Amino acid sequence: MASQTFHSPGKLLLTGEYVVLDGALALAIPTTYGQSLEITHGTEGTLTWQSIDDQGTVWYEEAFRLPDLSYEGDKSTFSDTLQSILQVAQELNPEFLSSEKGYTVTTVLDFPRNWGLGTSSTLIHNISKWAKVDAYSLLQQSFGGSGYDVAVAAHGKSLLYALKNGRPEAIPVSLPWDFTEQLYFVHLNQKQDSKEGIARYRKAKKNEGVDLDLFSRITEELSQCTSRSRFAELLTLHEAEISALIQLPTVKEQLFPDFSGIIKSLGAWGGDFVMVLAKTEDDLSYFRNKGYETIIPFHDMIP
Repeated sequence: MASQTFHSPGKLLLTGEYVVLDGALALAIPTTYGQSLEITHGTEGTLTWQSIDDQGTVWYEEAFRLPDLSYEGDKSTFSDTLQSILQVAQELNPEFLSSEKGYTVTTVLDFPRNWGLGTSSTLIHNISKWAKVDAYSLLQQSFGGSGYDVAVAAHGKSLLYALKNGRPEAIPVSLPWDFTEQLYFVHLNQKQDSKEGIARYRKAKKNEGVDLDLFSRITEELSQCTSRSRFAELLTLHEAEISALIQLPTVKEQLFPDFSGIIKSLGAWGGDFVMVLAKTEDDLSYFRNKGYETIIPFHDMIP
């Protein structure tokens, strides 16, 4: 068999975290970093899987029997998850991995696994391309979630994204921001569990209710914003509203209360990246002095 290679970009959710699950409009962007998946010929009756990180280190390896996808090694969460994704792909396309033909699959990340740029969503999208199935259906029947991350992987462009009657609606958008040289992404040195954040949101939502239209309006205006000062106001408003909703302090209140610029959480609160609107590049020394060394300029993060 001829080898096949698929590549999907990672993602960042700039607005609409949590509320995108209930239909609010969200703004999501692709990243220059992503994940590839290569399929080559392998030992008959076996699907050999190997995952490699951004440093070239193998961090996962397993052999699955074909076509039932039982695996040979010790039981593990990742093996179970991967097995489930592949089995769902088989259900969506009964021809996929239906024979005992052998395969060797290698995935390669070009970003650290703790960055939260979409290790799972890029994997789902790559497998969907290989299996020739709908990526959103594959996501819903395996991981679940709003699907914005898979949409970004599929389009490779900045998107206005919403769930309409449970189905994804993604509209590519060109961001008119002429102040992006003042935007940076700072990694908080820890990975956040999205499921934990979503559970907190669900619990809080029952008590408070959610003004989805407010978040949609903020997202829409932000995507068209040409004023730096208004951009800053919108980010601050969004942070305050999510903070009140999930009953957590903003990341600025919690970690950087004396920072002079604007800080916006991205995705599940408490880890991964934040977006910083800095007044000068000197502001970045504030984060470095606190031990936050991973600071990526907007134009290096976004293709």
